[in-house]
Amino acid sequence: MNGINMNEMKIGKYCNRIGYSDVYPFEVVNVISDKTVEIREMDAERDPSFTPEFVEGGFSGVCVNQHEQKWIYKSKPNSPIFRVRYSKAKKRWQDKGGNQYRMADIPLKYYDYNF
Repeated sequence: MNGINMNEMKIGKYCNRIGYSDVYPFEVVNVISDKTVEIREMDAERDPSFTPEFVEGGFSGVCVNQHEQKWIYKSKPNSPIFRVRYSKAKKRWQDKGGNQYRMADIPLKYYDYNF
């Protein structure tokens, strides 16, 4: 279908914003069409079972266990709701500002301690 990956277009329960190396969780609150949804930001609190472990290196230290991060997610009913759309041209979900999102069945928060 013109190079479009149908799995990328599939609407999930969550729509995580992709930063340069960080990821931020958002939940889908309303489906407008097969290419437009409304989302709102979720709260993500670091799970106490995960403690970043730093060793000497880099500018000030390197987190050696950052891929083991765990987060506790909560809905934020008072967060602003806004729309993201699937762009056929860019083959991705994005908001009006151009921020990129990825649909998912689970919320995802990732903080790059080494950036």
